[in-house]
Amino acid sequence: MQRLDETQDRTASLVRKLREFLAEAELSHSDRLPPERALVTKLGVSRAELRKALDVLEEDGLIWRHVGRGTFLGARPVHNLGDLAYLRDLARPVQLLEARMAIEPAIARLAALHSTTQDHERLRHWAERARQADDWRMYEAADTNLHNAIAQAAHNKLLMHLFNEINTVKRAVLWNVERRSPRPPEDHFAFAQHDSIIDAIAGRQPDVADDAMRNHLVSVTANLPPSAAR
Repeated sequence: MQRLDETQDRTASLVRKLREFLAEAELSHSDRLPPERALVTKLGVSRAELRKALDVLEEDGLIWRHVGRGTFLGARPVHNLGDLAYLRDLARPVQLLEARMAIEPAIARLAALHSTTQDHERLRHWAERARQADDWRMYEAADTNLHNAIAQAAHNKLLMHLFNEINTVKRAVLWNVERRSPRPPEDHFAFAQHDSIIDAIAGRQPDVADDAMRNHLVSVTANLPPSAAR
């Protein structure tokens, strides 16, 4: 048991080092990370240890991997990287939020009608991860996973496809937005709003879920940093 604990502690320590490396590297969304052999040398770990830590970051939505192509920063794109770059350059944050407003309240409504107990547990898990985020990138990753879980809870494959398109562009557009603080404040407006959306979905209240998501997206727009509102 002690050896297992030591392995878990070492993985957690390496995950922290990787997060620090990503922050210092100033990579943009969809940029490729250095190859594993370079990271192994830089961090002084084995290939197996590195891959365990990368698994954690991928689960958190901070990176994605493609066999034969490498490891990339941010959410896995629905399209190829060229399409993602085009959409990222095309859409400004306010336009992105308008697109979200057109689809996400309806998705929350359907989630209230069709979600399962397992869906509800997943929603609360990601809401809590957002609250515990140590920095804005970790928050954005948890927030992305939460909204993705809401879309999954609607159990509508066509809407899920449309949502994935918008959600991927969201990560690309907002990835490098400058923030006023290193991490979300403890009273960040989104925390209580996330809870309201989840409570409405779990309580089978489609109208309330629709309104709660709409109010949340309005607040997101109102709280965009000045650099992102242009």
